Amino acid sequence: MPNNFPRIVLLGANGQVGHELQRALACVGELHSLTRLQLDISDSAALRQTLIDLAPDIVVNATAWTAVDKAESEVEAAFAVNATAPQVMAETCAALGAVLVHYSTDYVFDGQHSAPYRESDSTAPQSVYGRSKLAGEQAILASAAKALIFRTSWVYGDFGGNFVRTILRLARERNTLSVVADQIGAPTAASLIADVTAAVLRQLWQRPEQAEFGLFHLTASGAVSWHAFACEIVRLAQQQGASLALNADAIAAIPSSEYPVPAPRPANSRLDCQRLQQHYGIYLPSWSQALPAVVHSLLRQ
Repeated sequence: MPNNFPRIVLLGANGQVGHELQRALACVGELHSLTRLQLDISDSAALRQTLIDLAPDIVVNATAWTAVDKAESEVEAAFAVNATAPQVMAETCAALGAVLVHYSTDYVFDGQHSAPYRESDSTAPQSVYGRSKLAGEQAILASAAKALIFRTSWVYGDFGGNFVRTILRLARERNTLSVVADQIGAPTAASLIADVTAAVLRQLWQRPEQAEFGLFHLTASGAVSWHAFACEIVRLAQQQGASLALNADAIAAIPSSEYPVPAPRPANSRLDCQRLQQHYGIYLPSWSQALPAVVHSLLRQ
């Protein structure tokens, strides 16, 4: 790889993670950001030609079909975005000699494991969304592309739709709420994902001989249930002076069986991130560290 700044193409720049990547990657290289309105990645020919025309050193794919329940009835659309498009990206990156960065999910696992999942653990997605994301991973790994695939979970931030924004809205509207308590994971700020991506790419570009590609787990450290996460969001909002109809102690803890949804969710979404930490020297803070600032930002929107 050359010693000058890399030419980076960011796809999905208007998404939750893409929004943060625009900030983080601007310090890494010459950044060219494309939104879904500017490029429909389900159009394979347009996707391929766009990448060829831009001739990037690095492609960062922050696009994804994330409507988990909708994917159950719109299978073809979910696979077009989550599987076919990453395959086209990987094949094109291989031809260009470019590095591909792609994001995946804890949903590739069945959630029945008792410990945090490692990259080497067997996958067994239980939903169309999970199967489509796994197919995307497999297509990239089967290609000749130099690729980094970051699996993450429970992503939130102050841009776009997410669990934190939803809980704050419901806390203004209701004085009671029921939240699932038998699913656990690590809420991970979009800003953390972006910052880690930038840090890894900076190392990779500066010391290519030490580059390690493949699957990496990338989440905040620690774990919490959706119920406990919701309680903490409401507590933080109240501490910051928000006028809410809901108190944290009024949030009822319920089992998943009492909140049926079209797509099953993993009971255990914890991911073991030791490989990322050890190889790239990445520090992953607690899931609770970024939350106060995000709540503060959302309350003022």
